[in-house]
Amino acid sequence: MTQKVAVLGTGKIGEALLSGMIRAGWKPADLLVTARRPERADELRTRYGVTPVSNQDAAKTADILILTVKPQDMGALLDELAPHVPADRLIISGAAGIPTAFFEERLASGIPVVRVMTNTPALVDEAMSVISAGSHATAAHLAHAEEIFGGVGKTLRVPESQQDACTALSGSGPAYFFYLVEAMTDAGILLGLPRDKAHDLIVQSAIGAATMLRDSGEHPVRLRENVTSPAGTTINAIRELENHGVRAALIAALEAARDRSRELASGSKD
Repeated sequence: MTQKVAVLGTGKIGEALLSGMIRAGWKPADLLVTARRPERADELRTRYGVTPVSNQDAAKTADILILTVKPQDMGALLDELAPHVPADRLIISGAAGIPTAFFEERLASGIPVVRVMTNTPALVDEAMSVISAGSHATAAHLAHAEEIFGGVGKTLRVPESQQDACTALSGSGPAYFFYLVEAMTDAGILLGLPRDKAHDLIVQSAIGAATMLRDSGEHPVRLRENVTSPAGTTINAIRELENHGVRAALIAALEAARDRSRELASGSKD
C-alpha cells in the first residue's frame, strides 16, 4: 500500500473505490483523484483527504491509474494521457465493453492493462468485480486490482473473452433486481398493501433469499422447491411466470445487454 493510486473521473463508483481503499488501509496521502468539475474535486478532498490533480499530473505521478470515465469518453481521455503515461504504469479500466487492446494500442508499448467490471453495490461494500488481464498484465498486476476492488466487495478473475457476459450478468445485474422489486411492490399495492409495507416485505425477502443462496450451498432450484408446496400458492405464481415467458424474457434481456457491451467495444454510441 505504498504505491500511489489515481482515480480518474471520480464519480459514484470511483468515490466508492476511494472510500473502500481507505477503509482497507490505504493512506489518503497516497490517493489522487481527477474530476471534471473543480467543486467536485474540492468535495473529494474535504471528504477523504485525497489530493485532486489534473489527468496529466495523475499520469506522471501515480503508479496505478484507475480509469472510471464513461465508455464514450475513454478515447478522449487516452488521447490526453498518452504523452504522459510511462510504460511501467498499471492501467485499470472500469469501462464497460472496452477491451484491453483498446488501451494497449493507444498507450506506451508493453503497458500493463487490467479490465474490471464492477457494479453499484460497491457503494455498500457488496460489489461483484470481475477482473481480466490484458496481454502485458501479470499475476502481480491482477493482485493489485484485487487488492483495490476487494475493498468494496468480492472479486473474480475471468478470461477477457467472458467480460461482456459478466457485464450483462453482474455489471447490469443490480438494475434487474431493482426492476423486479419495483414490479413486486406495485403488485403488493394492487393486492391491497400500503406501498411502504409492500416495499419492506419484498426487500427483506430479497435480502434473506440472497443470503440463503450465498451461504447455504444449495442449488437455486432446490431452494425454490423448498418453498413450492403441491397445489399451493407458490406453484400457482410460478405457473403464471412461466406462462408469461419470464424466463425467456430474462435470457433475451441478458443477451441484449451482452450485445450492447460488444457494440460499445466497437465504438457505437447509438
